[in-house]
Amino acid sequence: MNTKAVQAYKLLSVAGAYWKGDEKNKMLSRIYATAFSKKSELKEHLERLEEAKKRDHRKLGKELELFALLDEGPGFPFFLPKGMVLRNTLIDYWREIHEKAGYQEVSTPLILNRQLWETSGHWDHYRDNMYTTTIDEEDYAIKPMNCPGGMLVYKTKMRSYKDFPLRMGELGLVHRHELSGALHGLMRVRNFTQDDAHIFMLPEQIKDEIKGVIKLIDEVYKLFGFKYHIELSTRPDNSIGGDEEWEMATEALRETVTELGCDFIVNEGDGAFYGPKLDFHLEDCIGRTWQCGTIQLDFQLPERFELEYVGADGGKHRPIMIHRVVFGSVERFIGILIEQFAGQFPTWLSPVQVKVLPISDKYNDYAEKVAETLKASRIKVETDYRAEKIGYKIREARNERIPYILVVGQKEQDENKVSVRSRFKGDEGAKDLNAFICELSEEIKNREIREIEVE
Repeated sequence: MNTKAVQAYKLLSVAGAYWKGDEKNKMLSRIYATAFSKKSELKEHLERLEEAKKRDHRKLGKELELFALLDEGPGFPFFLPKGMVLRNTLIDYWREIHEKAGYQEVSTPLILNRQLWETSGHWDHYRDNMYTTTIDEEDYAIKPMNCPGGMLVYKTKMRSYKDFPLRMGELGLVHRHELSGALHGLMRVRNFTQDDAHIFMLPEQIKDEIKGVIKLIDEVYKLFGFKYHIELSTRPDNSIGGDEEWEMATEALRETVTELGCDFIVNEGDGAFYGPKLDFHLEDCIGRTWQCGTIQLDFQLPERFELEYVGADGGKHRPIMIHRVVFGSVERFIGILIEQFAGQFPTWLSPVQVKVLPISDKYNDYAEKVAETLKASRIKVETDYRAEKIGYKIREARNERIPYILVVGQKEQDENKVSVRSRFKGDEGAKDLNAFICELSEEIKNREIREIEVE
């Protein structure tokens, strides 16, 4: 109501912006500034902004050769070889935990016809965000979501109540038309991989299944050291379905998180058009929040797609379903991880876990032997054979955020050892090669996140 409380402020930047976000309108100037009631709070905020710049995943992604953002495909990221190693390691972990949790993996087509999207409601409620095409004089759309394809997988055969809960996971590539001004690195893109899953169940199984998903999400976020909070998003204005179903679904979510003792806040009117949801907002190491995981309880799509199962009474009934993601978007989650760890990934996740540095070309053969021994133990390794001074090669490897650097020379060759420099403790001295491999393999197997004790 007044500016008395504004004791400290700073202008930050200027940018162009189209009026109402429409590129057909005039370009305006947008001035970014920040204000606080205390100078100390402003200083703390500006320090966080500087830290965020250092951690910017776009900058680090280029430096570490993880991904590229090219003019030929705005909003369509290119993953480079090291980025694919990181991505595949993350996906391997996803598959491992989902197999343990009783999920079956499926894959659905990228392009499906208009009739399907009309049935799902996306053609009417999400059309502006979809890419479309024409095949054999019929309208088709590139999928913006995996859900309708999951409905068709369910319908490939008649299901029984004995099949429930039926948990089907999909790492599905989806495309959404985002305005060019909204694009931001891997955080906001036009195509991304959703780690979707759809759970089909009986009414009495709802709470147990929601609890199972919450525990899975909690396990994943804790592994990476993330704190998070939960929001319950309720019925939006453009919703489909009746009041009774919406009330039942909303209360089921509310009661389940309450029974688990989880704190949550209510986000009125921000649910999906087909059902209420629980959103999981990660908090990173510098206090920013990111919406990643979600659990959506849906009574509508099973009705619209006429899904059925044979009940214990021999009659046909409608299943209830959950839509859920853990990473949300694999690309976005990678962007968050880059910034969370400032590119210094835990060893198990690092695209290169060890770099072998011979002190001169006389020891290239031993360096190669060390590298091959590491590779035989499924350790990701590179060797730097360049005719550069060893100090220079060590600095280069450190700049690449590689967890372990192994220096080899005459003494190491004679004793079958390696001189170890780690990102965690600095110079760790000479170690027996086999002993080092055992220690490192255990660290990778346990997916440890070691504290960095030296810089």
